Amino acid sequence: MHVTGQISRRTLLKATGVAAGTVGIGATTAQAAAGGFAHPGLLHTRTDLARMAAKVKAKVAPYSAGYAKLAANPHAQAGWTANPQATVYRGEGSPQNYATLYNDIHAAYQNALRYHVSGDSAHADTAVAILNAWSAKLTAVAGSADRFLAAGLYGYQFANAAELVRDHGDFDLARFQEMLSKVFAPISDDFLVHHNNAVITNYWTNWDLCAMACVLATGIFCDDKAQVARAVDYFKHGEGLGSVKNAIPVVYDDGLGEWLEAGRDQGHALLGVGLMGTFCEMAWNQGIDLYGYDDNRFLKGAQYVAKWSLGGQVDYTANTRRKGEIGGWSGSETATAAAPVDPAMTRPIWAMISNHYTKRRALPTTYLTRITAKSAPEGGGGDYGPNSGGYDQLGFGTLAFTRDRSTTPTTTASPGARTQSAGSAAVSPSPTGSGDDLAATGSSDAVGWAAAAGITTVAGGLLLLRRRERVRRGSVE
Repeated sequence: MHVTGQISRRTLLKATGVAAGTVGIGATTAQAAAGGFAHPGLLHTRTDLARMAAKVKAKVAPYSAGYAKLAANPHAQAGWTANPQATVYRGEGSPQNYATLYNDIHAAYQNALRYHVSGDSAHADTAVAILNAWSAKLTAVAGSADRFLAAGLYGYQFANAAELVRDHGDFDLARFQEMLSKVFAPISDDFLVHHNNAVITNYWTNWDLCAMACVLATGIFCDDKAQVARAVDYFKHGEGLGSVKNAIPVVYDDGLGEWLEAGRDQGHALLGVGLMGTFCEMAWNQGIDLYGYDDNRFLKGAQYVAKWSLGGQVDYTANTRRKGEIGGWSGSETATAAAPVDPAMTRPIWAMISNHYTKRRALPTTYLTRITAKSAPEGGGGDYGPNSGGYDQLGFGTLAFTRDRSTTPTTTASPGARTQSAGSAAVSPSPTGSGDDLAATGSSDAVGWAAAAGITTVAGGLLLLRRRERVRRGSVE
């Protein structure tokens, strides 16, 4: 069967309310969004921020170690001066200056997070000054195909930094929303539709996931229900390699799910797992359960990458992906085994994922638990090398995502009822398991989420090669 390089706009936009079953824990997307989105409600909710502040104040481990990691980072210091640019370039053939952007974003995020934990307003003021400077000047993200990576990664990160200070008196919320809506989101949205005019499998999993994270995060930040619905629908049904069943094409008898990009290399596989976890966490905080979608498929993929990254042996079903551009050059590439790994390589991605499944869901996560302990305390941008890969995740998961096991039954309350000012979370801790915060609760049907034995594959066959000949493909980038 011929594989088209484009997804129809009808396919991508087919659910502005998202199909039944997307919104977990008993609500539909329309119900979840009926009162508007919860703010703060991207990677961190009001209850999350209160928990961090209370635990650090009480010097509880491992929160205290996580906060020490944050406080020691050069980006987390009050007084950081922004260096905004009118156009940010990423990719060969352009005057690349994107490092300026990601350093400033991480400074804004780290200062905002530090403010919520410490209560020191100087950090909030610093974050606001950085964000306002950029929204006053930035008008474009440009470059080679790498511009899609820049828009995706820095769009979702910008939204998360701004979400933490959105109610600060000096923050220009409307102007920042306009920047996200006009500069970042359109590039990511377009990528998910057209894939840079390439064959649908040309770009590896993490390219889609960058774009998906940006579309979701900016949609929530800007209260755009249709945009959020598009992102969630793509996670479930997208034809590109970032949708969950394409990113994790095979589930084996041992309950591990093959991560497609493990056939490429370890660094990009870690990036992809971190981005999918970020996507699931942001959705969860709006009452949308993607962590549990398709019988916890993401858990199985994350466990696979954790075991592999620890040096364990994992199965890998050979797959071939087509590459090329529509109406232009074409080729293919076959991955036959999981790539070699360096057990010392890590990214700050594990605490968020393992705490969801072990504390919210009470599920066994042997490999996630091991790699989370090994990686703690997690740092953030600036702690994992000077290059862009060290800034792909916002990090500080030991501080931000360590949580007590939930004992509160799941609530279906509208996320809009959880709106909270950015300044109050750090000083007014909420009771553990507060019923107005979905992020503080877990499924009361933990058994129903348990991994089923047997092999599960993407619709159409055991091997991607046999899946209507829509063979896997990745990017030359």
